[in-house]
This record gives sequence, C-alpha cells and structure tokens, in this order.
Amino acid sequence: MSEKLRIAVGSDHAGFALKEKVREYLVNQGFQVEDLGARSADSVDYPDFAEKVATRVAAKEAKFGVLVCGTGLGMAMSANKIPGIRATPVTDTISACLARAHNDANVLALGARITDEATAEKILDTWLWTPFGGGRHARRVQKIDAIDKRHHAEKTT
Repeated sequence: MSEKLRIAVGSDHAGFALKEKVREYLVNQGFQVEDLGARSADSVDYPDFAEKVATRVAAKEAKFGVLVCGTGLGMAMSANKIPGIRATPVTDTISACLARAHNDANVLALGARITDEATAEKILDTWLWTPFGGGRHARRVQKIDAIDKRHHAEKTT
C-alpha cells in the first residue's frame, strides 16, 4: 500500500478506549485515519457510529472501516445494513486473513471486551495486508453483492 490508505474508524462507549489505541496504531503505521467517534466513554448507541463508518466506506471516501464495540457483533450487524458493506466481527488472525482473502471484507469489527490491544494490532496487520484472493472467491462476493442489490433496490411502485 504505497499511497496513504484512508481508514474510517468508529466506536461506541464500550469500544472507545480500544478505538483510541487502534486509531493511534493506524496513524503510526502511516495510514490516513478519519475518526468518526465516539469521543468519550459516555454511553452512546453503536448503530449511529457503524452507520457513519460504513457510509464512508460504501461511498469510497475510505478504503476500509474499523469499528469497535463491546463484542464487535452489534457494529457488524449495523454496518452490514449499508449497501456494499461486507463487515465482519473478528477475534483472531485466521479469521482476519480469511475475511479479506475469501470475503473481501471492507469493514472490520473488533470487540473491546474480548480483544486486547496487542491482539487487535495483530488482527489489524493481518486484515489490512491480506489481499483479496479473487478467483472463485470473486464469484461468491459478486453473489453477496447481488443479494445486497436485490434487497436494497429502491422500490419503484
């Protein structure tokens, strides 16, 4: 990744501390990071931040998104409501690798209650540096995208 890759990050209150560490780590790795909140550990609703990050990725204003909540599950579910998003919660490097190589995941969801900072950094490195494998996996991702389009198409009735 020769040019500065833009990554949008966001969290809820449960993920705030880890999101701050993730943001700092990504900046130190040379990425351009857009922090879309939360701005503190005060209680907020995770869907609001998932939508902000996923919308940036879907609009190609960021190459990737990273979301952090307590488990990563709610963030991933919320982000996947945005057409064009393939968000996945990840807790280990094997899943991080396969999410990129096989599924071309464009949003990573981390769980601050189950992932420590060192593990999050390993997951980020693996996820960001694993290329999409293409081939038979491209056909499958195209099918995911087709499902997305069929169920998110504007109704013209």
